[in-house]
Amino acid sequence: MKRVVVTGLGAITPIGNDVESLWASLIKGVNGIGPITKFDATDFKVKIAAEVKNFPTEKYFDKSDVRKLELFAQYALAAAAEAIEDSGIIGKVDPHRFGVYVGSGIGGMPSFMEATLKLNGPGPSRVSALLITLMISNIAGGHIAIKYNAKGPNLPIVTACATGTHSIGEAFLAIQAGRADAIIAGGTDATINGLAIAGFTNCMALSAANDINASSIPFDKRREGFVMGEGSGVLILEEYEHAKSRGAKIYAEIVGYANTCDAYHVTAPSPEAEGCIKMLQLAIDMSKLKDTEKIYINAHGTGTQLNDKAETLAIKTVFGETKAKTIPISSTKSMTGHLLGAAGAVEAIAAIKVLNKNIVPPTINLNEPDPECDLDYVPHKARKYEADATISLSLGFGGHNAVLIFRRTK
Repeated sequence: MKRVVVTGLGAITPIGNDVESLWASLIKGVNGIGPITKFDATDFKVKIAAEVKNFPTEKYFDKSDVRKLELFAQYALAAAAEAIEDSGIIGKVDPHRFGVYVGSGIGGMPSFMEATLKLNGPGPSRVSALLITLMISNIAGGHIAIKYNAKGPNLPIVTACATGTHSIGEAFLAIQAGRADAIIAGGTDATINGLAIAGFTNCMALSAANDINASSIPFDKRREGFVMGEGSGVLILEEYEHAKSRGAKIYAEIVGYANTCDAYHVTAPSPEAEGCIKMLQLAIDMSKLKDTEKIYINAHGTGTQLNDKAETLAIKTVFGETKAKTIPISSTKSMTGHLLGAAGAVEAIAAIKVLNKNIVPPTINLNEPDPECDLDYVPHKARKYEADATISLSLGFGGHNAVLIFRRTK
């Protein structure tokens, strides 16, 4: 099997519109949550979200292009542009060996909402000819492929909150199997709108605390749900020898990936965490992770009652309670909110930066730890820590589970 490394990173997030500012904010414990500004939330139970701020539209798009691109696609193209520039790969890879695996958990919901109003109002003739290419979840990957002449495998994945992690993991397998030399991989979502907030609120998924410091509080006993976020994370994955031959900067090597399904409930994780346990063990077996290695875990850590308990149980079961309590674990969702399809990709970037920078981001606002979540969640402040390997976990609606393991390249 071929080795796979990460040679480029790009991000658009509620706490930074590039990787450098994202990382600086994570380490400082910056809270990206605030009052909703994208629509009038006066009559909504939930009035806060983690919005992208000051997105530099003009840096990436002409005015004529913006109307042809939903925001989730704009975020993905912007993150991809940063990752591509960071990697220096353009002109150094065969287009037919260059792929795109960028998915979205929800896609273009705003365009769907607008078109529905037009259909039920003025009538079908007023529905935009651009509707389908604005709203379909695969279109971000399509636009990226067109822009960078990536004619190799293209597989946009839709697995709710696990989308970004699955996209990176499946791209890893494709390169490992020799089907591509490099793949642009990640996730994107931009769904802070009235319909999404109402839907997630009414299925009891969102926190209604409406306090920016007491809403996205993973592993805290006061937690009651997640906070909606938006953004995109994109990585350039590359076959090791290909990257080495062109003198590419290498951030990390992907050494483990697995995905499973709880097959239990459409929104709730299995209380026994069976799927997550199995997934973690499979990825660890693939990575050949040793008991003596120091690891860091970027948890899915949504701040829902069931998720945080199940994730804690899975980590303790796989590593053993004694070892588990020595592992620094953080939920960066305490700062970014839940980026849905983008979450796993942005959190993979955080896990990679931990390897590069030897510092672990905190879980902010963890003021009242839940006795059933009794691991080291790095509360409040970042911590110096030299990890040998890092793990990024994602768990999605539908029972979809995914995990990635990164190690320094040797």
